[in-house]
Amino acid sequence: MIDQQLASVLPAGSLFAVGGRVRDELRSQIEGVEIPVKDLDYVVTGVPLEDVRERLARIGKVDLVGAAFAVIKLTADGQTVDVALPRRERSTGIGHRDFVVQSGPEIPLEEDLARRDFRMNMIARALPSGEIVDPYGGADDIRNHRIDILTERAFEEDPLRMLRAAQFAARFDYHLTERTLEAMRASAKLVKTVSPERVADEFTKLFERARKPSIGLELLRATGVLEHIWPELLEGVGVDQNEWHAYDVWRHNLETMDATPPGDATLRLAALLHDVGKPRCKDGPHFYRHELVGAEMAREMLSRLRFSNEATGTVEHLVRQHMYNQDPELSDAAVRRFIRRVGVEHLARQFAVRAADIVGSGMPKRDDSNERFEARVWAEVERKPAFSIADLSISGADVMDAMVERGLVQADFRGDRRVGDALKWLFEQVTDQPERNERQTLLALLDEYFLHEAASFGTHA
Repeated sequence: MIDQQLASVLPAGSLFAVGGRVRDELRSQIEGVEIPVKDLDYVVTGVPLEDVRERLARIGKVDLVGAAFAVIKLTADGQTVDVALPRRERSTGIGHRDFVVQSGPEIPLEEDLARRDFRMNMIARALPSGEIVDPYGGADDIRNHRIDILTERAFEEDPLRMLRAAQFAARFDYHLTERTLEAMRASAKLVKTVSPERVADEFTKLFERARKPSIGLELLRATGVLEHIWPELLEGVGVDQNEWHAYDVWRHNLETMDATPPGDATLRLAALLHDVGKPRCKDGPHFYRHELVGAEMAREMLSRLRFSNEATGTVEHLVRQHMYNQDPELSDAAVRRFIRRVGVEHLARQFAVRAADIVGSGMPKRDDSNERFEARVWAEVERKPAFSIADLSISGADVMDAMVERGLVQADFRGDRRVGDALKWLFEQVTDQPERNERQTLLALLDEYFLHEAASFGTHA
């Protein structure tokens, strides 16, 4: 293991494991659960940087990636880890960039630990002895399932820590101390100074890793942080729904999100935002066209935090389509049109949002119509009919050749919207009768289309 390799080339008493790895090792011991170790970070004390580099080069490839902060990336046996000299930081303003940073072998390990976000992360493990170095009581916080700060200025120094507090609370099911909550309330508006990408990154960790992400979002709401990030979500607080919902819109959205499984941040975002448009569409007990308003809101909210185009587009689409009719008695053609509208690639997530929506209502499930409808859909997918124009047995080139053969266009014709219109018409015929998706049949149907559209084609011949 790389711990032993590092200890073998560094002076005795100089090497320490730090960061989330140590916290999670202690959580495993205290809570009796297996937590996989991810990032491996180390601090080396009392050894000059050049000496550290020379020693590490004996066991692997070294790259100095933080010359100003003395951070070395070591790659050995296919594994890359960070090895740093201790640092101390002095705040010169508000925000994570407003610091004077010093690093060097003479800085005590305790000062390096003190610059971290929460006491549970201010713990080191001496290597190879395994002795815990815990000057600020972080292990006690872990035993008591709490998140605490060392100084009331923690969130002023780096406002991103408020989002980290929320996602840690949700992921570990820990509570924030009153002092930590008060500091978050006092610094809430400073979250606006955090870059959108960093906010999105913390939200992604929350949605992917927490069993109940609502714990984190509720913390951000209660401390006033969320209103500076996604005020649209808070529009649902206190907005009552009809008799089929036990919660207001805010709580319903959270419950729906929690009802989706961890691991898929895109799905959880869609579940969270599926009814975000309801408050703006309320008309008595009704919320007409809220899925359309919500889709536009979802796109703006995710774009503002610079989520990827793929995630943003998918969430917008799932929100827009989430009010689909789940009638298991629909005709085969209607089922195929549903599949076309949603897209085969989105079906699993779309159904997951609907299932979570039902759980998130807080009311007893009414019947099994959703399950029967989904079975119909998947059975139709298995039949592999044409679900897009690309699935047709003829192409745009075939349509252009047919137009030239019939004298509808000149021989050098390179296509225009009429080609697309013809393909769309053919696709509709195939949707109604999938057995028509055969080359000769489609070419014959194309003749019929040209006959009906002769006037249109004649004007361009």
